[in-house]
Amino acid sequence: MTSIAVPGAGFGPADPSAHAPSQARTRWRIDVEARALMLVSAVLLAFGLATLYSASAFKSVEIGKSSAYFLVKQLSGVGIGTIIFAVAAKVDAELWRKYAWHLMVCAMIGMLLTVLPFTRAIAPPILGARRFLFGGSVQPSEFAKLAVVIWTSMLVVKKGEQMRRFSKGMLPIALVIGALGVMAALEPDLSVVIFFGLQMGIIVFAAGGRIGHFVLLAFLSVPIVWEKAQRLQYVMERLLGFADAASVAHETVNYQLKQSLIAVGSGGFFGVGFGEGRQQNGYLPLSYDDFIGATIGEEWGFVGIAGVTILYATWGWLGFRIAKKAETQFRQLVAIGLTVTMLVTAYLHLGVVTGLLPTTGLTLPFISYGRSNLILSMLMTGILVNIGSVRERLIGVSATNPLERSTGRL
Repeated sequence: MTSIAVPGAGFGPADPSAHAPSQARTRWRIDVEARALMLVSAVLLAFGLATLYSASAFKSVEIGKSSAYFLVKQLSGVGIGTIIFAVAAKVDAELWRKYAWHLMVCAMIGMLLTVLPFTRAIAPPILGARRFLFGGSVQPSEFAKLAVVIWTSMLVVKKGEQMRRFSKGMLPIALVIGALGVMAALEPDLSVVIFFGLQMGIIVFAAGGRIGHFVLLAFLSVPIVWEKAQRLQYVMERLLGFADAASVAHETVNYQLKQSLIAVGSGGFFGVGFGEGRQQNGYLPLSYDDFIGATIGEEWGFVGIAGVTILYATWGWLGFRIAKKAETQFRQLVAIGLTVTMLVTAYLHLGVVTGLLPTTGLTLPFISYGRSNLILSMLMTGILVNIGSVRERLIGVSATNPLERSTGRL
């Protein structure tokens, strides 16, 4: 018995009496942009696992573990992330709108657990900041990035024309995201505070927000952010060190940046070869995490850095293509928010390791060590794949290619 694949959610057969109800089912047909996005993500992930092993082998042995210690832990994240990706790719992205508030509340609870004074047992300080739960296994701020995208998109769509009014539109959104930012500042992690604001701003702007509201919000928030930055000594040291990198006074704060530049410069055009890098042998701190881009520059050279940059640019282009074709405004805004989140994170990381931006703790998606970021990246990819898919109603035992209608095979 031949079956017919009918594109579009909720469409039934032309002749309902011709087939039994039990023979009808639905499936997601993945468009070409979504398929290409999966391929690019897979390439980044495979390259990332190889780079991670090379960058972390020395550190693994140094702490008394096998050379593949960090790789094995990352592979556990790949396993969990693959399951989450598969589920997200098959679950209608419109459902995220229904659970946007639940997601935001969970994000706030997670962020709050990292800063409360009586939660140090599950959120101990790591490298001077309380950003992780359960010994570094979970980083709530990573999943809060997804909450900001989903929740802001939901509220913008819900408010509609009210977004033209500052008190009814921008202000309530800014207050909730600001509360999330306050928790991030208390960790402290000022770069995440700015990142939350950037996510919110881009989504509101994409939905037609008024420029005057952004100017007013910036006027109100800049003094607060600057005052907080002055109180955080490490932030001011990094800014001053970046502005005067050659100064001996900032030699300590610039140590990581200088070692990163040595690594990238040593790579030349083609790199020193896979596994032959020297900076990860104890010279460059976090060479497998916040500065893994420097490892790429050393071992793969300019070609490696350029190749990774092109891959992220392709990922972003595909994400925006998916957003353009989205069926609803909510899906479109979510696709834009997720794509911007991926691109900004990647290019800020690459900008830091090449000395174009002040030092900040942002990982390289799909490549840096860190299961929270890896799972988030795969989850975002899964949501984008679903947005870039078309729901079909199948009539019959098995599906046929809709394009075969013109060949008379039905």
